Amino acid sequence: MNKLGCCYHPKLADEVGRRLAEELLALAARQVPETWIASAWDEDASRKHMPGTELLVCVGGDGTVLRAARLAAGQETLLLGVNMGRLGFLTELDPEGAIERLPGIILGDGRIEERAMLHAQIVSPGAGDGERAATHDALNDVVIGRVTLGRTVEVSVRIDGALLAEYKADGVIVATATGSTAYSLSAGGPILSPESREILLTPLAPHLAFRNSVVLPSTATVEVKLGAGQQATFSIDGERELDLAAGQMVRLKIGPHRARFVRLGPPTEFFERLARQLNWLREGNEDDIEALRSVLGEEAPA
Repeated sequence: MNKLGCCYHPKLADEVGRRLAEELLALAARQVPETWIASAWDEDASRKHMPGTELLVCVGGDGTVLRAARLAAGQETLLLGVNMGRLGFLTELDPEGAIERLPGIILGDGRIEERAMLHAQIVSPGAGDGERAATHDALNDVVIGRVTLGRTVEVSVRIDGALLAEYKADGVIVATATGSTAYSLSAGGPILSPESREILLTPLAPHLAFRNSVVLPSTATVEVKLGAGQQATFSIDGERELDLAAGQMVRLKIGPHRARFVRLGPPTEFFERLARQLNWLREGNEDDIEALRSVLGEEAPA
């Protein structure tokens, strides 16, 4: 490995994120010729250093990892999440584990897990074929939602040109498999296997309409268009928000970029983590873990 970066959440108490990032970077510098560090919120600095970065260590929580994934879009960079937050669906190690395991990861320990990313275009009314639309990439989801509390937004949804639904709702979530455990899950959507490339469409509190989510093939193009006189917000991974005006359309599909994660456990570890974090298991009962592994076809540890 020739180049390693470390990004961190700058707003953690007592700058613990930055201090851990510096410690990990000093450790990595013993093995890697070129290293760099930046706040995950400083996109200019991170993008400047990103080309050629083979491993990006993300110190923070899922939000930090989401930012890092968008910054690394288009690169072959591997992401390693270090959890300083609460849930940590996307992170792999705690701080102590990161210090212990980083030297081995630099030498090639672990496996690579690839996750699909959404590619979104905002198309304005009357835009010609040659007019360039604003584009955005998302690892979790894109949400087209209401602007004003207590008021709905009217949108039509087309799949590959065919009209699927006309919603009067709080909004619509278009999510990846990664995003299926985020906002979409809170809205009643299903959970997809993490490396699945399907697209998940979930309406938010639709008025007098079906609340069902729809799982779409990876080849589908989703178009969400605002009705006349409507205003909405366009949210990327729950962090970046843009205003949408009447008649504008958001076109979404699985994009060419993917997020590549370092994983140290087997693929079934995703389900074990899911079961714990969503409180599906009785606390302290290891028999539940053994039963889960048995169902998933993996031997439980002795």
